[in-house]
Amino acid sequence: MVYELLYRTLDILFQSLYFALMARVLLSWIPHNPYNSIIQTLYQVTDPLLRPFQNIIPSYKIGIDVSPILAFLALGFVRKIVFQLLF
Repeated sequence: MVYELLYRTLDILFQSLYFALMARVLLSWIPHNPYNSIIQTLYQVTDPLLRPFQNIIPSYKIGIDVSPILAFLALGFVRKIVFQLLF
């Protein structure tokens, strides 16, 4: 019972992070108001996931920002490790 609740909670957390990253990527393709409170919250949630990869591979060197791709891969890797260790 406790493990099931923990599993569901962690799964919802990881899915929320995936959706936040996807929303951030989609927003980068369209004009938007970066000062909107919802968008600011989205940036605050996703920046800690993207920033390490942006520091490793600056987008100005290769012309595109690959940090979301690396963040998705890292998030999937962390999810897999966490679920294997706990369940």
